Amino acid sequence: MKKIFIFLIAGIVLTCWVYIAVGLLLPLPIGKRNIEIEIPKGATFRQVVDILSKEKVLRDKNLFLFIGRITGLDRKVRAGYYSIYSSMNLLDVFRIFKKGQIIEYEVTFREGDSLREIADKLSEKGIVSKERFWNLASDEKFLFLYDIDAPTFEGYLFPDTYRIPKGMTPEDAIGMMINRIREMFSDEMAVRASELGLSEREVLTLASIIEREAVIDAERPLISAVYHNRLKKKIPLQADPTAVYGVKSYSEKITLKDLKRKTPYNTYVIEGFPPGPIASPGLKSIVAALYPADVPYMFFVSNNDGTHQFSVTAEEHQAAVRAYREKKMIEAIENKEKSEDAEVSEENESS
Repeated sequence: MKKIFIFLIAGIVLTCWVYIAVGLLLPLPIGKRNIEIEIPKGATFRQVVDILSKEKVLRDKNLFLFIGRITGLDRKVRAGYYSIYSSMNLLDVFRIFKKGQIIEYEVTFREGDSLREIADKLSEKGIVSKERFWNLASDEKFLFLYDIDAPTFEGYLFPDTYRIPKGMTPEDAIGMMINRIREMFSDEMAVRASELGLSEREVLTLASIIEREAVIDAERPLISAVYHNRLKKKIPLQADPTAVYGVKSYSEKITLKDLKRKTPYNTYVIEGFPPGPIASPGLKSIVAALYPADVPYMFFVSNNDGTHQFSVTAEEHQAAVRAYREKKMIEAIENKEKSEDAEVSEENESS
């Protein structure tokens, strides 16, 4: 009798394990369709099971409940959208929920991107419409919520690669990027800014100008020094990128007309800092803004190769500008000659 009882129990246990194994490995009963399942914030595990059952993902609700309880999945399920494919089985579904593998959009912002580029990238991913983005950018309540003392959150969205869950609100997505720059702006940096007599906005504004001007890292502290020196002597910053901010893309050529245009950001026509940053500065530019090189430079001009010529006096600067223009002229002539030679060569080959 005892042996019969043991065999009976063993049979029941084996049957249960076979049932569980088969239930886990059978293809899902969703046919050939692929679906997305949304798990709302705060949903309990039983509500998750109900959602899966309603979408015909589960054959047996109790089996999924049982697995969830013995594995601890029932204690927390990540909210978001999950992709369920027809090729999956129940074990696959369990795994993606256990790992919290929700649908996420990857978006990368580069150092020097302005709100124009950021709005384009977020809109392309379907994270936020351009109209909603620009409304939020200057929303006083939103800016106050994140303690931003500037006309917009330009310069407060840290350049980085973000994984943004599908369904995340635009406010939360942008807030994630603002929080990132606050993480990077350490207490030590805040103390240093205070020592320089600069606010967070002014540091980020200066860093954004450095970001748009610098090409090689070694020059960031030198460019920073030029602007710090100008601020001390109350000389206009005369930073070219500020002249076109909000007017046209940074990729377009900056003209003499741009430099003379009266805008709140054009540091050729205003004194001191513009109202806020002009782009998203990276960490190197923020550090450079806080720790300028100890040099007397007041001017710099491009060498047209990614580097700059730095000068102390206006006379030195004018000489550097003339050298730059002469170099540009020579390069233009050489390029024209090369183009003409190439055309002659093509004609000879075709004849």
